[in-house]
Amino acid sequence: MHRLVLRFGLALFLVLGWAAPHGIAQQYLGDKGKAVFTSETPLTTFDGTSEHLTGLLDFDKNLVDFFLDLNTLDTGIGLRDKHMRKNYLETDKYPFAEFTGKILNYQQPPSQSQEVTVTGTFKIHGVSKEVQIKGMLIPENGGFRIQAQWDLMLKDYNIDIPKVVFYQLSEKQAIRIDILLKPYEQ
Repeated sequence: MHRLVLRFGLALFLVLGWAAPHGIAQQYLGDKGKAVFTSETPLTTFDGTSEHLTGLLDFDKNLVDFFLDLNTLDTGIGLRDKHMRKNYLETDKYPFAEFTGKILNYQQPPSQSQEVTVTGTFKIHGVSKEVQIKGMLIPENGGFRIQAQWDLMLKDYNIDIPKVVFYQLSEKQAIRIDILLKPYEQ
């Protein structure tokens, strides 16, 4: 219930705090995006997936913001999920991952698919790092689909890998997101 209240509060904040003061044609929101991480080692490869990525794209402010409740990640094995949340991500203390940034290059108005570079702050496990990510901005159904991928090094975010599972969890995680953002309408 607590996560639902936080999620509703974030959505309301995004809508009222960012979108309302500006023209509605320039803000796009989505709450059913997909986030996937892939851990690949010589002995095993697995994905963790969530269909609960929330996002905002505001062309007036040149702002992108993505938010994920890490408790929604699913690797397909319940015990692995439990260990991931408790021992590595520590979701009791750090339940969310967030990226906030700006698009460095895009043609305005974005009327066709284009590769973009976004720079900003990615925060997970209580650690914030400046990152630069390449992705695609794709006009779709009156809104925009954003697809991106990058690598995340666990040590950069103080996420330890116990020696016992060294070959089961990769230090480098490949991250992919895909989200359709629709125009905000009052």
